[in-house]
Amino acid sequence: MNFLRISLSLAFLFFCLVPVAGAKPDPRGAKPNIVFILSDDMGWAQPGFHGGKSELTPNMDALAKEGMRLNEYYTHSVCAPTRAAFLTGRYAFRTWSDWRSEDFGKPSYLAKLGMELAHTPSGEPTRRIHALDTEERTVAEALQDAGYFTSLIGKWHLGEWLPEHLPMGQGFEHQYGHYAWGIDYFTKTIVHNAPARFAVYDWHRNQKPIQEEGYATDLIAAETDRVIAARKEDDRPFFIYVAFNAVHGPLNPPPGFSGDVEDPIAIRDAMLKSLDDAVGRIKDSVDSNGFRDNTLFVFSNDNGPVLEEMSKPYRGTKNTTFEGGVRQPAILRWPGYTEPGSTKDGMMFIADFFPTFISLAGGSHEQERPIDGIDMTAMLFEGAGSLREEIIFDVSGSVRLPTIRRGDFKLMGDVLYNVVKDPGEQTDVAKEHPDVVADLRARVTKAGEERPPLGDLPLLMDPPLPYVYGAEEQDDVPDWLKKAVDAVRATQPTEWAEGETPWPKAPKGAVASKMDGLKDEATK
Repeated sequence: MNFLRISLSLAFLFFCLVPVAGAKPDPRGAKPNIVFILSDDMGWAQPGFHGGKSELTPNMDALAKEGMRLNEYYTHSVCAPTRAAFLTGRYAFRTWSDWRSEDFGKPSYLAKLGMELAHTPSGEPTRRIHALDTEERTVAEALQDAGYFTSLIGKWHLGEWLPEHLPMGQGFEHQYGHYAWGIDYFTKTIVHNAPARFAVYDWHRNQKPIQEEGYATDLIAAETDRVIAARKEDDRPFFIYVAFNAVHGPLNPPPGFSGDVEDPIAIRDAMLKSLDDAVGRIKDSVDSNGFRDNTLFVFSNDNGPVLEEMSKPYRGTKNTTFEGGVRQPAILRWPGYTEPGSTKDGMMFIADFFPTFISLAGGSHEQERPIDGIDMTAMLFEGAGSLREEIIFDVSGSVRLPTIRRGDFKLMGDVLYNVVKDPGEQTDVAKEHPDVVADLRARVTKAGEERPPLGDLPLLMDPPLPYVYGAEEQDDVPDWLKKAVDAVRATQPTEWAEGETPWPKAPKGAVASKMDGLKDEATK
């Protein structure tokens, strides 16, 4: 009897100590390298793995075969809010990032807040300074505290002026790319600095302007390759956030384009193929430099496309909270933790990466401000279901309609959709479910009441039309930069019809401007 007990005890001990075949090690505290790629304005239906033109996205499709695709992954409906949610783990309305920095130079946006256009002491119309609050804790800061090297390569879009609002003031050790919304891929200029209507230079490394020839997508990939290769000389794990401006406008065909320059679809296809080439280069850099097995490689997108046909089977575009504006393609590859060629159901919001990355890094979750992100480590890497039951996309006081999804239902303003039975959002079922409408309206209203005060935004951009973004970069603007910007400005219109602007007006209702004319609503 004693012999049997001893034998059973030894067998139990052996079972506990020896890993079960196929069991995954605990991902928490594994400290993987993290490469997070964010494309810009790509539609759900554009990559081949979602039914798009496979000849345009062979690298994304290969990544999908190597990794795990998410079926119900969501973001906010425009660039800056999504970026803020990713970096802070908080809904954009909590940081006022549902209002972009450039919106505070546009009268139609300011009118929604009951504000007027600001003027400098000399009387020039200018932009009020608005950016991600420096008191927010970013995922870069959290990972830096956990011992990571941190890098932002590409588009920032969370403040373009004061140094504390730029990437190196928000937790990034290295910065490369542009601060504001949408650069020309060749000249590296933003077309306007609303309310000023002329171009501004916006290309920097470590927050100093740099002169580089080349196509922005290619340059971002090359810099990422360089930074990854340099990590072999650094024992720290790394977090590299690669935020492409592709395939966001302007429609600049990449080098070697042989299609019809008057065909916007052909140009968009070429820009997508260029993005795919860049994704492939980065993936190859991770693999060839020996980091594949210990790197969580994520490919995501920030918001829906400009053209609804690129959102199919979903309805809507960017700047709307229809599924086509907020449901995004996403792939995760981490060998040993994600099953090749798999898909994962269950709601996930981009803010969920914040606590998830901190858990993987063995970092601290303690912070002053509460987050909306949910740690999805178990869902993504341990086969568990999603813990997320709802997503709040916008609230009262946001640019877009108050919108919430909970379970099968999504409330947009007064309209209710069952997005599980009706993913194309064609049928309003509000009358059939008044209790659901009341419940969701109460929830989104309560959330909106949690928005902090905006304040009067007393700081102004001065000069209103700088040559280059970055307040400290005004001190010694190089001659090459002035000449480059003057050459671009010389090609821009100097007169505008009454009510017209070079930027779209603030969206109204459920359907945003289709970018098909920038006249004031009163003049249409």
